Amino acid sequence: MTRLSLFAALLVLAGCGSSRPVGLGERPADRVAVPVSSIHYRDATSADDLAARLRWTEDAPLLVSAHRGGPVPGLPENALETFEYALNHAPALIEADVRRTADGVLVLMHDETLDRTTTGTGRVDATTFAEIRRLRLLADTVVTAFRVPTLAEALAWADGRAVLMLDVKPDVPYETLVAALRQADAADRAAVITYSLADHRRLVALAPDLVVSATAETLADVDALLASGLDLSRVVAWTGVGVPDPEVVARLHAAGIRAQAGAFGAIDEAARTTASPAPYDAILAAGADVIATDVVPMAALATRNAALIRRARR
Repeated sequence: MTRLSLFAALLVLAGCGSSRPVGLGERPADRVAVPVSSIHYRDATSADDLAARLRWTEDAPLLVSAHRGGPVPGLPENALETFEYALNHAPALIEADVRRTADGVLVLMHDETLDRTTTGTGRVDATTFAEIRRLRLLADTVVTAFRVPTLAEALAWADGRAVLMLDVKPDVPYETLVAALRQADAADRAAVITYSLADHRRLVALAPDLVVSATAETLADVDALLASGLDLSRVVAWTGVGVPDPEVVARLHAAGIRAQAGAFGAIDEAARTTASPAPYDAILAAGADVIATDVVPMAALATRNAALIRRARR
């Protein structure tokens, strides 16, 4: 059995694991615990190994990507404890947002300001890390015991566990990001989201070994990506929010590129309302092989069901 085949088999077996949360103790975010045992943890051995695992093939397993870490009631977005919870349901890619504090520390935070997701107020880039560290994260409006993690802590947490999909905000220069990834030796567990071919080129000029998420929402986007001369063996494609164009997906797959579609918004809300994985079926039927979601447990169930159906048809 090849390494990729073994990886796919392990992903299918992961669906049989317990959904009970683990690792949710109120440990300080600045003390990353030794990973607890889970069949959902995945550890690439190198940047090349990670790129190979994320390539599309006929046997490539369906995946979920936990949007902002996959927050649920009581567990806030962009928190290590929330990432841990997501891995109880699937060997998920963990999407996280990166911003920079006033004193240059890279932290996980989606918004420009602290107001919505923490007990603080004001701009992230106008607040020191020491000030941010004293705050607590909010799960919706509920104050939790959890604090804002640094990127360094998230990368340490991910070692031996998961792949972080990093949505790097405009205030973070790529040079600063790459330096942080190099310091953590983290090219085997981090991919970086870009929104234009120009940004893609800038990033890979600094770090050609990184896996990059590229925008490919239209056929024109796909044609531009395929003609770009970039290393397509290290690309995951973003096809947009909602059901993707099947022809877009087909062209990406023909180039060996995974197609990721976003379910957050109407599709995720339908899954919550119906308590059913059925709303994700249209995304999977269009050929997408990664579902980016705010509802990790239900999307994971949808991918497992689809994988079983595909296996039965072979």
